[in-house]
Amino acid sequence: MEYITLSSRGVYGLDQALITYLIIILVLLIVLSAFFSGAEVGMMAINRYRLRYLAKQKQRSALRVSRLLERPDRLLGIILIGNTFANILASAIATILAMHWLGEIGIVVATILLTLIILIFAEITPKTFAALYPQKVAWFASRPLSFLLKLLTPFVWLVNLFANNFLCLLGIDLKKPDTEKLTEGELRNIVHETEGLISDAHKQMLLAILDLEKAVVEDIMVPRNEIVAIDLGKPWDEILEQIKTSQHTRLPIYKENMDDVQGIIHLRKVVQSLSADKFDRELLIAMAENCYFVLETTPLHSQLLNFQQHKERMCLVVNEYGDIEGLATLDDILEEVVGEFTTDFAATSKDISPQEDGSVIVDGSVTLRDLNRAMQWELATSGPKTLNGIILEHLEFIPSAGTSVLINHYPIEVMQVKDNMIKTVKIFPRKI
Repeated sequence: MEYITLSSRGVYGLDQALITYLIIILVLLIVLSAFFSGAEVGMMAINRYRLRYLAKQKQRSALRVSRLLERPDRLLGIILIGNTFANILASAIATILAMHWLGEIGIVVATILLTLIILIFAEITPKTFAALYPQKVAWFASRPLSFLLKLLTPFVWLVNLFANNFLCLLGIDLKKPDTEKLTEGELRNIVHETEGLISDAHKQMLLAILDLEKAVVEDIMVPRNEIVAIDLGKPWDEILEQIKTSQHTRLPIYKENMDDVQGIIHLRKVVQSLSADKFDRELLIAMAENCYFVLETTPLHSQLLNFQQHKERMCLVVNEYGDIEGLATLDDILEEVVGEFTTDFAATSKDISPQEDGSVIVDGSVTLRDLNRAMQWELATSGPKTLNGIILEHLEFIPSAGTSVLINHYPIEVMQVKDNMIKTVKIFPRKI
């Protein structure tokens, strides 16, 4: 019987030194493949807004990454060239080694084992790590990628030439890529997710600024029937007393009714003239400044800019017919952003009085926005602006005391009606 023995060189006669070199090269190629896989995800997943901020701060790694991302076709070109080269060469070496040890069956074994090794150690693991820490990976990878891009520029340019031409054949305009812009909803979500980075008060202010676009002047104005103004038809003694005791620094003056407004007086200027013997109605009218009128549908963010451009702090709000509907001030808009300026509970609770049984007694003239803000409720503000208005809209008649209505799951009982207006109501806890 004749026995066949294999030499120490194996089936294909590879000596031990060459096998050692091939194993080392194979390991290095798998590491290189992992580097390119992680670099691809890290570069593409990095926070672009943070990157721009750091680049403006002249951070070196940020500047290097920004330059690479300016041409994503070149960046992806060098990454994929390196990754493809490493994987193919690793496959060839693994096949040689497997055939040396196992013969022809080694081709199948090498394919299966190398696929698992590359999938686990050169794809999933580095890409997962890069997705979790994109900035660290991008910083680390930017230097070797920049070097390789310079070294292989001609080859990368040639590969991208064919790839870009193929994209053009598909009708893709490479000169007009989609720009990364945040929508209002995305920006709002970013503010919500800044847990621990900014205080709750600042977070609410940022969200309130975004909400300015949804609100109009009508939502925050003082209604016409609540405007504090000087009626020139009153006796002069009453006018003087009103000027001396007024809590406001600016007051409209009018004759007979608010539609015949004569102007706005600044009480600081008027007080200086009170001691003068010739101070009378004519002088008061002469000291009045021109009124600044705005349409009730003007968005709040636009009106804020209008106040700044016109150097005004107060305006009279008119409807489409020119009739005066109310009065708005710069402070009213600022309170939408920063909240109420006053911390005096008595001043903020005179129209909203919580009761021990969980109900709330509310003045009918209070605005729905103020009520929602004070009680953390969700009454609809798209229609009527006051509590009186939303109740009348639902009932479609002027109710009497004791009438009840359910609005947005809130049971509401009318307590007092006067001059065809609901003066006081009681609102019970919401029924789910």
